Amino acid sequence: MNVILDRFLMNKAFVLIIFSSFLVFACTKTRTNRNPYLIETSFEYQVNLNLPQFNALQNIGNPVFIGTQGVGIKGVYIMNTGFDTFRAFEASCPNHTPSPCSRIVAGGDSGTCQCDSYEYSLFTGQLLDRPDGEFLYDLLEYNVRSSTSNLYIYN
Repeated sequence: MNVILDRFLMNKAFVLIIFSSFLVFACTKTRTNRNPYLIETSFEYQVNLNLPQFNALQNIGNPVFIGTQGVGIKGVYIMNTGFDTFRAFEASCPNHTPSPCSRIVAGGDSGTCQCDSYEYSLFTGQLLDRPDGEFLYDLLEYNVRSSTSNLYIYN
């Protein structure tokens, strides 16, 4: 009987060690790959969806540019991606330091960097037609919180 009890306790201890190891590794803070070209900006901007300048956001796939000073680095594109979900992306090209040519220009549901003609999805922020073998950044995404007819874009 003692052999069975010892084996049971040993198996239980083994499971506990494995589970504890899993928790330690699962909860370890991972480093994010922060874009070195774009500085951290802190802002909050309220969008009232009832205002005429934001009518395009009532429909899926129509980006709206916010160029207000202090909102993002070179502004922010907001996109209605469906199911009452909105996404906001930095308008500064993610693979250049800010310069006169480094603003994304929207064309439909994508945007193009004026410096290098890289095209980015304004639905997902991903670089479209990514060149092989090169590490390039996707668009910097900002947080969006919705409350009734208002959106809050912030970082």
